Amino acid sequence: MKYIDQIDIKGKTVLCRFDFNVSLDEDLHITDDRRIKTALPTINYALDEDARVILMAHLGRPGGKVVDSLSLRPVAKRLSRLLGKEVVMAKDCIGDDVKNLIRDMKPGCVLMLENLRFHTEETDNDDDFSRELAGYADVYVDDAFGNAHRSHASNVGITKFAKECCAGFLMKRELNYFSVTLEDPFRPFVAIIGGSKVSGKLEALENLIGKVDKMIIGGGMAFTFLKAMDFEVGKSLIEENLVDTARRCITIAKEKGVKMYFPVDCVIAEKADPKAVTKIVPIQEIDPGWMGLDIGPASISLFREALSDAKTIIWNGPMGVFEIDAFSMGTFSMVHTVAQSHALTIVGGGDTDVAVHRTGESDYITYISTGGGASLELLEGKKLPAVEALDRHDKKDDH
Repeated sequence: MKYIDQIDIKGKTVLCRFDFNVSLDEDLHITDDRRIKTALPTINYALDEDARVILMAHLGRPGGKVVDSLSLRPVAKRLSRLLGKEVVMAKDCIGDDVKNLIRDMKPGCVLMLENLRFHTEETDNDDDFSRELAGYADVYVDDAFGNAHRSHASNVGITKFAKECCAGFLMKRELNYFSVTLEDPFRPFVAIIGGSKVSGKLEALENLIGKVDKMIIGGGMAFTFLKAMDFEVGKSLIEENLVDTARRCITIAKEKGVKMYFPVDCVIAEKADPKAVTKIVPIQEIDPGWMGLDIGPASISLFREALSDAKTIIWNGPMGVFEIDAFSMGTFSMVHTVAQSHALTIVGGGDTDVAVHRTGESDYITYISTGGGASLELLEGKKLPAVEALDRHDKKDDH
């Protein structure tokens, strides 16, 4: 797979797929533009090469219909400000109007196509849709890591018809950090796995057990493990059908010499409500009618000690329902511990990313992934469909 700086794009028309799936408020103002800013190195490189730059992305889940509130117009407006030049906004992503706009582009111009998911053909990975997109440009660039685990027309199907394909700088950074970390980490290597359910992280857990020296389990998923160890967990979130699987993970970790750490106390309440009465109890004393919603202070200390000698830390998933202040201390304390460590630290997108930025510690994390689902699939040891598509195209060119 080639990257954008390994091919000649001088004066060419370049079609770039980005992840601009940003959050908007009720007035359609962007509330977080980090995903837009991560695209700037690739866009600016193409502009420096006097390329005509066409941008495409999706926003939300319009289900193949035109939904005005999910238009990419706010993204084009924000990009215009960040780039210091006009980003022309197309009315659609396919059709004669788009072709006319592209035909009239001068070197150094930037055009934003409208939301790809206004067409069902995008998520259906439709060949005709892919072929039309590919026909817009001399070079296709995929820099949408956050969408790389999807097999859609704009990131997989398009590679069958594009003249030349490559990945952008964000994709390069993401893949390099995860591949180097998982293949040859500095040790001790510690994985922190949280979030609500074991089912969503099971494959990552099983893959990481064979690679890490220590594993810390927190969040709602910890209670399935605690149940597997015969603790009373009250009304805490558990997946009964995965209790035996959790027990097997513990056994495999023991056989491989991997140290597993679980909460020793937790913050409990009768329900996940900001006004709920809370108590901090050892895990042996969870009331039958209450539920665990965050790790407690003893668990925070235990996890901090487990991380004290780490040289590499990968973290995916919060320690509790951190969106509610009463259950946020565990996650935020973990952010501070990871940020203050002397390790190479990688945070795997999604809710964990939000927690890191809320604490203001993002500058002290080595790398924060832009793709929760994509980063999780890498932790599971899987290949990403969009990356495989670029690889196939490159191998086809070599022959």
